Amino acid sequence: RSENTAGHGSKEVKGKTHTYYQVLIDARDCPHISQRSQTEAVTFLANHDDSRALYAIPGLDYVSHEDILPYSSTDQVPIQHELFERFLMYDQTKVPPFVARDTLCAWQEKNHPWLELSDVHRETTENIRVTVIPFYMGMREAQNSHVYWWRYCIRLENLDSEVVQLRERHWRIFSLSGTLETVRGRGVVGREPVLSKEQPAFQYSSHVSLQASSGHMWGTFRFERPDGSHFDVRIPPFSLESNKDEKTPPSGLHW
Repeated sequence: RSENTAGHGSKEVKGKTHTYYQVLIDARDCPHISQRSQTEAVTFLANHDDSRALYAIPGLDYVSHEDILPYSSTDQVPIQHELFERFLMYDQTKVPPFVARDTLCAWQEKNHPWLELSDVHRETTENIRVTVIPFYMGMREAQNSHVYWWRYCIRLENLDSEVVQLRERHWRIFSLSGTLETVRGRGVVGREPVLSKEQPAFQYSSHVSLQASSGHMWGTFRFERPDGSHFDVRIPPFSLESNKDEKTPPSGLHW
C-alpha cells in the first residue's frame, strides 16, 4: 500500500509501498481494549432495500507489518472469532497450518472494493504520529441527489515518553461540489484518550459523507501536556475518492 508523505509547503509528494494485513481480533482480547469506545469494525453500505443501512463486520481490523509480533499456537483454533472457522481450515501439512476456505475467497472477491486499502497517510508532529487510512464505502441516492460515503481509520501514536492527552479535534472537509466544512469538537468518538509509554497508541474509525464523488480532508488534533500547555498535531491531508465508475455497492453478506 502506498504511504504519502510531504513536508510543509512542499508540492512534491513521495509514496512508498507499505504492507498492511487484515486481521481478526481475538474475542478474548476485546475486554482489554480499554482505549477504544468500541471494537474495530469494517463498515460499508448494505443493499438498496434500506438506503440508510450500514453493514458492519465487527472484530476485523488493519495492522501494519511493523506492528506484527510473531505468534504460534498448537491449537487448531488459535483465535476466537466467529469468522475464523468459516474462513480458515486447519491443515497440518501447511506452514502456518491453515488454508483459506472457499468461503473466504468468495467473500474477499465479492467485497474487495470495500476492504481494499489503497492509501496510507502518515505525519509526525512533536513526536505524535498520525496515520490515516481512508476507505470508500459506496453511494446512496437521497432526495434526488447522490451522497457518497467514506470511512477513515485514524491511528495516534506517542513516540515520546511524556504523557499527553487528546483534547480537541479540528477538521476541514472540502467537497468537489465547492463546499468547505469546518468541524470542531472535544476528543474523538466521545473519548479523550491518554497516550503514555504504557499505552502509546489509540485507534478509531469514523465516517464522512459528501454530495460529490470526491473531496479532501485535513486538520489538527489538540493535545495537552501534564503541565497544562497545549500543542496542535497535524492530520495529514487525504483524498476522498469514489472510483464510482469501477465499483458498485455490495449486497451484504449471506452465509
